[in-house]
Amino acid sequence: MRTEDCDILIVPGLDGSGPDHWQTRWANKLKTARIVEQDWSAPDLDGWAARLADAVAQASRPVVLVAHSFGTHVVAAAAADVGERVAGAYLVAPPDLEDEPRMPEGLRAMSVPAHPLPFASVLIASRTDPYCSFARAEAIAAAWGAQLTDAGESGHIDTASGHGPWPEGLMRFAGFLKRL
Repeated sequence: MRTEDCDILIVPGLDGSGPDHWQTRWANKLKTARIVEQDWSAPDLDGWAARLADAVAQASRPVVLVAHSFGTHVVAAAAADVGERVAGAYLVAPPDLEDEPRMPEGLRAMSVPAHPLPFASVLIASRTDPYCSFARAEAIAAAWGAQLTDAGESGHIDTASGHGPWPEGLMRFAGFLKRL
């Protein structure tokens, strides 16, 4: 699959993706990509999943989801409602929602959706993510049936960890699309 063959829906996490974040850059660079807007300061797993399902329903082509952080859990929560329209999901740096001391206030006491996703998926995880241990990321990938990709010591794979444009991630994303 090529980018022009699909609608790419970008699913940021808590506080959204600022102007220098790789997700915003990809949304501006890839002509079939758009960010699924949410109330960025008020995380609501069910509400955000419903808005994602609405965005998928409005798509005119097969959908590929690109999620970061809390957005990965939004994808998992919406999966049962969007499965037949989604060709694949590219999931980056999921936080461990069950590790409350690591979580920002708005993400505490949420459950990690733990069912296999009904579409192809890859989960990119860092060994130095402050919000999720690599072992826990492996367990999340296994629960979701996602192929795990080790990003090495990459922090939370966001602007703060030096991943503004993140060209390596875009190359991996292109490889993922080719397999769909």
